Amino acid sequence: YVDEDRFDGIVCYRAMHLKWGEPPNGLLQCGTQMNPDRILPPIAHEPTNETGLSHTDGALSMARYDPGSATGDFSIMIKDQKGLDAQPSSEDPNLRPGFAVFGYVIGGMDVVHAIHAMPADPDKGEGWMKGQMLADPVEIVDVRRVNAEAGEE
Repeated sequence: YVDEDRFDGIVCYRAMHLKWGEPPNGLLQCGTQMNPDRILPPIAHEPTNETGLSHTDGALSMARYDPGSATGDFSIMIKDQKGLDAQPSSEDPNLRPGFAVFGYVIGGMDVVHAIHAMPADPDKGEGWMKGQMLADPVEIVDVRRVNAEAGEE
């Protein structure tokens, strides 16, 4: 997605606020929103119990319906959300695979928090996501890969 510029111009469109814990708490969701001109075929699911990654504050996690259905949408964790990690011994088959963490915000969480705090439209969204959609989605203008060790592209 990054190398093919498919994330340039996407938006942060959903701010889920959890009512427990100290605010801010929840997640910010961004991505391609299933735009057929942007999405690639779904990727294999990589559960956190296999990668060793976790849904801690600032984690980037693939948005999906079923495991293996993730395309170009992702969430940024606001505070630890370890309930989204794989729970292989759970009696609930939906919790066993969890969601796939693929990276972490290493700078700019103040920007993530500012977007998460923006007003939601009470009429946007369907089902349990109703009222979580930002009234004015925030555009991500440009996304580039950076070599974290060298600090270079």
